[in-house]
Amino acid sequence: MLITIENIEFDPKDIKQLYPAAVIRTGDGDETTQVSMQWIENEGKGKVDLVGYGIFVHLGEDDIHEFMYDTKEEMDAVSAHIAEQIKHRRDGR
Repeated sequence: MLITIENIEFDPKDIKQLYPAAVIRTGDGDETTQVSMQWIENEGKGKVDLVGYGIFVHLGEDDIHEFMYDTKEEMDAVSAHIAEQIKHRRDGR
């Protein structure tokens, strides 16, 4: 069973990493970087320029799919849908 994110299908066996992250500006032009959700909630609020939130799927070193969202709530909704797909896959549904 494939996992679908924003109409793109992924075979779970091909996924090396799948994670949510906050995306912030580094201070070097338009350059951005990912930070953990825990860090942004506990340390970064109000201290950094938050660009948005993303779900990142690494299939290989140079094969990374980024799904960006304006709000944490949007990202959380997609994350919940991904988790449900994974659960159904494990349960054999």
